[in-house]
Amino acid sequence: GDAQSNLDTLAPDRTIAIASTSATATGQMVVHPELPYPDPAWLRLRLEECTRPGLSRWADAAHLAAVLVGDGQMANVLLLGVAYQAGALPVEASSLEAAIELNGVAVDRNLAAFRWGRAWAADPAAVERTAGLSAPFAAVATSCTLPEGLVQRVAGFTPSAEGDIRMRTEDLCAYQSASYAERYLAVLEQTSAAEQRIRPGSVALTDAVARNLHKLMAYKDEYEVARLLVSDSARADAEAVAGPGARVVWHLHPPMLRSLGMKRKLKLGPWARPVIAALARGKKVRGTPLDLFGYAAVRRTERRMVKEYEAAVDTILGKLTGANFDAAVEIAGLPDHVRGYEALKMRRAEVYRADLASRLAAL
Repeated sequence: GDAQSNLDTLAPDRTIAIASTSATATGQMVVHPELPYPDPAWLRLRLEECTRPGLSRWADAAHLAAVLVGDGQMANVLLLGVAYQAGALPVEASSLEAAIELNGVAVDRNLAAFRWGRAWAADPAAVERTAGLSAPFAAVATSCTLPEGLVQRVAGFTPSAEGDIRMRTEDLCAYQSASYAERYLAVLEQTSAAEQRIRPGSVALTDAVARNLHKLMAYKDEYEVARLLVSDSARADAEAVAGPGARVVWHLHPPMLRSLGMKRKLKLGPWARPVIAALARGKKVRGTPLDLFGYAAVRRTERRMVKEYEAAVDTILGKLTGANFDAAVEIAGLPDHVRGYEALKMRRAEVYRADLASRLAAL
């Protein structure tokens, strides 16, 4: 049933906290991606200092919205449902739903998020079981088994780095091919050898290169999105939420169609799976003259940044000393600032490339 508002019983300067336990980017972090995410425990402590902790609700709203509604961006509307059901809003549920309908944006998903938020406030355990929070989603399964030679080369890294390097190497193997993964490993081997000569026992530089080279090499193009959509783990995730034989519907907004003026996402049902699977297999032409998607400006920039970063690592290793080691680690981490889609990514890539060039020159 509808919860009654309890605003009259709350002191005017101490209300309750309805918040997500997930770390989510603020507007400031969108503009400044280099800012670190606030620690969730710290945020919770700060909120509880100025609220009534006994009445607070802490929901993993981003995960719940992503799984239950299919869009993590609905987290705020889900929290609106939590706040309503908790009795913190002096507005009728029908009025809130009418406002969502009048807004006319993703009405079905917003209504679903609002109602799931109310359900979570009433029975968190039941909703979280439905969303699979008791058993977090597994990483996307790879469809590539590393050749024994690459397995042995991965084992040659220090134990503290080996696990992450193997995971990323397997991912690149599935993303493109074993030779693509070998290209990645070759850069890391050179980096690790140079790092051990300068600072024995350190993995800081190798880790920075491992993370950022993988980020650049595994750019999310059309082939990769298709591979992830039809992966075995994606199917398992759907069935974990909706049960065996779950009917999967994809909502996609392809950049090519968006550039032509299409403003709404395509809704693709099970009939589209063979088409998406065929697109996933098309990764074989990635970066070749037959790659029609690869002619887009953003794809050309993504490929160019991989080669530029490999060259930058060569430069870093050639100049590496104990005195400039920390600066070298910072330079190796610069690609982390390149985030976002299309236009935003292109703007940040331009800033990154200029910063990379100036820092390399000053190293």
